Amino acid sequence: MALSFKQLAIGVSLVAIGSGVGLITASCVRNGAKNPEGSPPAPVSSTQANPPTQSAPSVNNPNFIADAVERVGPAVVRINAARRVANAPDAFQNPLLRRFFGDQMPEQQPERVERGTGSGFILTTDGRILTNAHVVAEADEVNVVLKDGRSFKGKVLGLDPVTDVAAIKIDAQNLPTVKLGDSDRLIPGQWAIAIGNPLGLDNTVTAGIISATGRSSRQVGISDKRINFIQTDAAINPGNSGGPLLNDRGEVIGINTAIRADAQGLGFAIPIATAQRIGDQLFSKGKASHPFLGIQMMELTPELQEQINNDPDANLQITQSSGVLIVRVGRGSPAAQGGLKAGDIVQKVNGQPIKTSGDVQDKVEASTIGQGLTFEVLRGNQTVTVEVRPGEYPTQRQSDEPR
Repeated sequence: MALSFKQLAIGVSLVAIGSGVGLITASCVRNGAKNPEGSPPAPVSSTQANPPTQSAPSVNNPNFIADAVERVGPAVVRINAARRVANAPDAFQNPLLRRFFGDQMPEQQPERVERGTGSGFILTTDGRILTNAHVVAEADEVNVVLKDGRSFKGKVLGLDPVTDVAAIKIDAQNLPTVKLGDSDRLIPGQWAIAIGNPLGLDNTVTAGIISATGRSSRQVGISDKRINFIQTDAAINPGNSGGPLLNDRGEVIGINTAIRADAQGLGFAIPIATAQRIGDQLFSKGKASHPFLGIQMMELTPELQEQINNDPDANLQITQSSGVLIVRVGRGSPAAQGGLKAGDIVQKVNGQPIKTSGDVQDKVEASTIGQGLTFEVLRGNQTVTVEVRPGEYPTQRQSDEPR
């Protein structure tokens, strides 16, 4: 069931889909270079990667940025991706034109190679690497270049377009590695250090602060993703995608992933807690699973409440001016099977108060597929409790389908 009034098309937060208008990925000028998914490896314990650490903060050290970069720099890599693209038929192949131009016509190559450059960082001494999915998606060849100049063929073990995380493996031993920090405890104002290969300039370092945390995909402008971004003013330029964002101790707290075309110096990073959770699945299974409800939501305001109540096509009366309104429930979705309905206003999930659509998405993303989530919703003037068992996020979806 869906609300029929057309005004709801503006401002809807899809717990799954969006357009990404106003945002450009921070991969280098790449002409669309992408790369292939490798075959899923045998399950490997995530304990091989460095667990999150918490070291003593830097105190009275004016060179803490240089020290952090010196420790981490050798584990930051450049990722060159290439794909072959078939050329469109040349107009000069027309037999009639060949009669006039004959052998003077240039021969067209059957395909061209598109190339792009991004960044990544080494998790384990045996060559596990994290980067952004868009850096390597659909590429035919992936080459990993270390700071010391060594180059290795990279195999993409898996990528997850929902969180823009990819896992790569190179055949090497005794490699330098990064240390992982705690992205769940970040607060605005802390130092942020970005390392990557912007514009192909290897191991470029920029620094700034954490500007904000918990920026939803909708706020950033890419609501087809399921990430609460770290926002930073450390410069993130084309080619930085996939590189690490560090704290003042040199621990990785995020993966630099995107910049808004109109953001005037604001960059965004995937929290390392999210990247590590997805990376563990990619390394062990070759894919990542995401819980899925099948709803579209929007956040109520007094203006929106008035608009809905005065719209005869809505056939709905909203009794409160704040909260999260379910706009649409997908047919046959886990939400529909559990009893959620369009027009419900979400009050609590698993007993925790809900204020924004991001709160709902966080609860869903942290849940387990098939395990019940208890929703307390306001339906008309009654409070109703339903249990919804999230399904697995569909791998192929239509652009207008809910999450």
